[in-house]
Amino acid sequence: MTIMQALNANGKCTRCGGPLLTDGSTGEQFCQKCGNVVVECIEDYRPERRSFSDDSVDKSRTGTPNLLAIHDRGLSTTIGTESRDATGKSLSTLMKQNMRRLRIWDSRSQTHESAGRNLRVAFIELDKLKDKLTLSDSITEKAAYIYRKAVGKGLVRGRSIPEVLGAAAYAACRDTGIPRTLNDVSVALNIKKKSISKSYRMLVKELDLKMPVADSIICISKIASKINLDEKAKRHALEILRDASDMEITAGKGPMGLAAAAIYISCLKYNIKISQREISVASGVTEVTIRNRSHGLSKSLTL
Repeated sequence: MTIMQALNANGKCTRCGGPLLTDGSTGEQFCQKCGNVVVECIEDYRPERRSFSDDSVDKSRTGTPNLLAIHDRGLSTTIGTESRDATGKSLSTLMKQNMRRLRIWDSRSQTHESAGRNLRVAFIELDKLKDKLTLSDSITEKAAYIYRKAVGKGLVRGRSIPEVLGAAAYAACRDTGIPRTLNDVSVALNIKKKSISKSYRMLVKELDLKMPVADSIICISKIASKINLDEKAKRHALEILRDASDMEITAGKGPMGLAAAAIYISCLKYNIKISQREISVASGVTEVTIRNRSHGLSKSLTL
């Protein structure tokens, strides 16, 4: 008898219609009036109350999560370093030698393929890049997914691992709308911007990635936080970019350059003493670009 057959819509006994009681020790559900056992062996979905580790506080039994950013997705096992058996007794000398030999072969067998070694090196770099660029776990997983697809298609062969990894991380940031530029990724990985840009175009073409158009409004908060911009000037810069987007004059222009120009125009309006040089350093674009973009916005919007 299944649960759906035993219980009606109101959760009452199918014989007499009485209320049901649940016995937590036996896992049975029975009628309070007639004693009819409706369900046997109910699954217990409550938290685990028993500790299976040395730490008596930790009651979890799940282990590491299944993540794409781990070269083996967290599914591999390792032989412990303790030289004791299950009862706590010390192992014999011969058994210690055998276990030491097994540990060596276990560590070697985990990366016996070139693809596995590639992923191990790449995801170590990805973990470092995550800390340098303050990326979230979701973006890291997205970057790892793109990199795994590139490895599966053989796109990494003959190319530098950090270059393809940086391109995958930049693609993940673009896809999720996180304001991270190619210059930020190149500085974090200590690689030329041109190399990452080339690898990025290769990934977009070969993997058929659909990248959204970069929004310059998102870049405003990044620049404003670096130069400690006033909130009033920040809102005015956002209004400038929204008006420019409505007039369709932002097409074909770099989002970071437009954001820097809007902030510069806003600073001039509210007499905030922030130079083009400071905005250039915060945004990563040249002063010439800021002047050209600010001149174009002022002329088009009649500011």
